Amino acid sequence: MARVPRAIIPRPTPGIPSSQAGLVVLLGSMAALGAVTGDIYLPSLPDIAADFSASDGAAQATVSLTLLGGAVGQLVMGPISDVVGRRTPVLAGLVLHVAASIGIVLTPSLGLLLALRFVQGVGNAAAAVVALAVIRDLFTGARAARLISQLMLVIGVGPMLAPTVGSLIAHAAGWRGVFVLLAACGAGLAVFVYVKLPDTLRPDDRGTRSVGALVRGYRVLFGDARFIFLALLPGLGSSALMAWVVASPFLIMGTYALPDAVFPVVFAAGGVFMVGGAQLNAALVRRVGPRRLLAAVLPLTLVCALALTLLSASHTGGLAGLLIPMFAVLLASGMGPANASALAMSRHGEVAGSAAALIGTLQAGTAAGMTALVGTVGGGQLGMATVIAGALALAMLIALTGAGVYRRQDPRQLP
Repeated sequence: MARVPRAIIPRPTPGIPSSQAGLVVLLGSMAALGAVTGDIYLPSLPDIAADFSASDGAAQATVSLTLLGGAVGQLVMGPISDVVGRRTPVLAGLVLHVAASIGIVLTPSLGLLLALRFVQGVGNAAAAVVALAVIRDLFTGARAARLISQLMLVIGVGPMLAPTVGSLIAHAAGWRGVFVLLAACGAGLAVFVYVKLPDTLRPDDRGTRSVGALVRGYRVLFGDARFIFLALLPGLGSSALMAWVVASPFLIMGTYALPDAVFPVVFAAGGVFMVGGAQLNAALVRRVGPRRLLAAVLPLTLVCALALTLLSASHTGGLAGLLIPMFAVLLASGMGPANASALAMSRHGEVAGSAAALIGTLQAGTAAGMTALVGTVGGGQLGMATVIAGALALAMLIALTGAGVYRRQDPRQLP
C-alpha cells in the first residue's frame, strides 16, 4: 500500500470552522448524538414500562434496538458517504432522528416505539460515522488522533449529563417530553451541520455509484488483516467504560449501600477521569505519535485492570479499593481508542466512510458484548473487574500480534 500523507489536505476546505474548537464542537456534537439519545431517557424506562403495561425487559429492549439500529446504520451510511459525499448522509440521518423522535412522542404502542427507536439509531449512526470520516478527510496520523481525543470532551460530557437532564424533563413533562427535547436537538444540529459543515470529500475522490462498489469497499477492508485488528482495539479499549456503566449502579447503591443521590456524582467522576485521559492523549500525541502512545498505554491500562481484579478478588480496600483502581483504568483507557482509530483510518483514506463505519460497528458490537457479559457473570465487582481485565488482555494480545503496534520496522503502515 502506498504511504498515506500525514498532514492536512494541501488546499483548505471552504466553510470548515476556522478554529479547532469550532470543528471539535461540530464533530463532537455529531458523534455524541447517539450516546445522548441512549442515555437521556434511561431514568424514564420504568415509566415507559408502566405506560404500556409492559415488562422491564420489554422497556429495556428499546435501548438494545437503538444500539442495533446504530450498528446497521453505520454499515450502510458509511459507504454511502464515500459515494455521495459527507453532507447528504448526515443531514438525512438527522431528519430520520427528528422524525423518529416526533413519532415516539405520538406513539400509541410499545411495538411502534421499538420500531422507531431502531430508526432513531440508524439516523444517529449517520452523524457518528460521518464525523469520523470527516476527520480522515482532513487529517491522518498524530493530528487525527489528537482531534479524536479532543472530541472525547464533547462526547463524554453529553452522556454524563444526559440522565440528569432526562430525569428533570420526565419529572416535569413525562417521558414523552424527553423525546420532544431530542427532536429539538436533532433539528438544531441539522442547522449547525448545514451552515458550518461543507462536503470534505471532493467529487473526484468519490466512489462509483453502485451496490457493487459499496461491497468492494468492505471487501478491501476485510482483506486488510492489520486494519481489522486495529479496528478491534477501540472497542476493547473502551470495554472498561461499558462494564462500569452496567455494573456501577448495583455496586454503588447496592453493594456499598450509598444514597441514591451519591451515584450520579460517582458516575460523573468516572467520566471526568476518562475524558481527562483523552485530553492528556491529545496533549501528548503530536510529540509522541499515535503508535508509540498506544504501545505505552495498553500495558498500563491492563496493569490497572489487573490491580482492580486482585483487590476485588481479595475484598481489599472497600469502596476505595473499587474506585481508585477503577478510575485509574478509566483514565488510562481514555488514551487508547483515539490512537487505534487514527491508525486504522490512516490505512484506507479512499474508503474512509466505510472504514469509519466498520470501526464504529465493531465498537458497538463490543459494547453490547461487554454489557451482556457483565450481566452473565453476575454484575458484581469481581465479575466486572474480570470482564475488563479479559478484554484488555485480548487487546494487548492483538496489539502484540495482528495489529503490529509493537512492530517498528513498518513505519509506512503505522505512523
